[in-house]
Amino acid sequence: MEYIQLDPIDKKVSRIGLGTWVMGGWMWGGADEKEAIQTIIKAIEWGINLIDTAPIYGFGRAEEIVGKALKLVGNSFPFVIATKFGLEWNERGEIRRNSSPARIRQEIEASLSRLGLPVIDLYQVHWPDAQVPFEETAYALLKLKEEGKIRAIGVSNFSPNQVELFRKGGPLHTLQPPYNLFERAIEKDLLPYCLQQGIATLTYGVLCRGLLTGKFHPHTTFPEGDLRNYDPKFQGENFRCYLQAVEKLRPIAAKYGKSLAQFAAGWALGQPGVSIVLWGARRPTQIKEALGSTGWHLNKEDLDQIDTILAQTIPRPIGPEFMAPLEN
Repeated sequence: MEYIQLDPIDKKVSRIGLGTWVMGGWMWGGADEKEAIQTIIKAIEWGINLIDTAPIYGFGRAEEIVGKALKLVGNSFPFVIATKFGLEWNERGEIRRNSSPARIRQEIEASLSRLGLPVIDLYQVHWPDAQVPFEETAYALLKLKEEGKIRAIGVSNFSPNQVELFRKGGPLHTLQPPYNLFERAIEKDLLPYCLQQGIATLTYGVLCRGLLTGKFHPHTTFPEGDLRNYDPKFQGENFRCYLQAVEKLRPIAAKYGKSLAQFAAGWALGQPGVSIVLWGARRPTQIKEALGSTGWHLNKEDLDQIDTILAQTIPRPIGPEFMAPLEN
């Protein structure tokens, strides 16, 4: 496993992080709690020490599962916990953005309680909230840092312009954007900006909601409520184009002795500006596969071939915009 130093966290952080959205069950067809807990424990034992979660993942359930796993791990292994705030929900499951200072105070206490921790290593704004000045949110997070409730400050799904406004109110250590072989919009501005400004990135969606595992076929269906039923990439002709791309990428992965998933994560880790890749899993076998994603690199010839394949098979790439929650 490869590690980086993520200031101001006093522990080295694995370049593969465990994403826990699927463990919350919400929008992913459910998850077994005991298996999820074992996945977290095994990830930490195997050297994947960054665990990324959020209150919205199962409306608190994912954080609770992480907390139960950490209690079993104890002080045996160093772990780094990243969670988020800024999305509120009601009894009907309706979700809206809210990054007000009052909401932050409410959420930090709830997350600390669910996780069973005295301090959170990395606290991130989940989605930009245009109704609250970004610098006001940043200042509220700076106060939490000064109080010792959090160690590092991050944002997720922010643009460079939004980051500039945010940094007027306090420091910013990390940015978490979507990024994978099929969703590459951040290469134009966000990744170069973070590289120039020294902001670490934790990219999510590296397997593009399972597309880059190579396990789907044209007749694959998903249970009711599954996120992929709303993703245009999984519909009709779009789905066939993406599956065709996957099949053309498969021989390149095999050339390096890697599964498609390992190949996709390894590709992302090799891109300029990418610090950490988050790998979602709900079973130990899934996170164990992630171990083969680091310690190797694609050569330029194969990188060029990948770009050619994508241009030929996916003439109109579709981004992850469908996932954005409602604005207030």
